Amino acid sequence: MPSAPELIRAAIERVQREAPALARLKLVFGLELRGRGDIQPYRVELPGPRIAKGYGEDERVHVTVARPRFNELAAKGGLREWRSAYERGEVRVEGDPEIRRLIGTVIERHLARAGLRRAR
Repeated sequence: MPSAPELIRAAIERVQREAPALARLKLVFGLELRGRGDIQPYRVELPGPRIAKGYGEDERVHVTVARPRFNELAAKGGLREWRSAYERGEVRVEGDPEIRRLIGTVIERHLARAGLRRAR
C-alpha cells in the first residue's frame, strides 16, 4: 500500500487534472488523517504539492478526514466523490471562509460544465 504522502500527492494531482483551475491555486493547507486512536497531520503546499508531516503555522485551511475514507478517495475519488464526502460530513473543512468559498465555486462550476458536456 502506498504511503500517506504518496496518496496525498495522487489525490491532489487527480483533482487538479480534473479541474485545471485548481492547479494554479497557491495555498497552504493542513490535512489531518484520523485512524483508530491515531492522528496523522500533514502540511500541504500548493502548487507542487510539497507535503510535510506535522502542522504548519501558515495553514489557511484545515481538512480532516478518517484515514480509511481518505484511502478510498485518494485511490479512486474524483471531484464528485470528494464533494459527496464533504456533503455527507466525511470530510470536514475549516479555516478561511474566502478560500473555502473560492474552492467551492471552482468545483461547482467545473461539475456544472462537466454535466453540460455529458448531457449533449
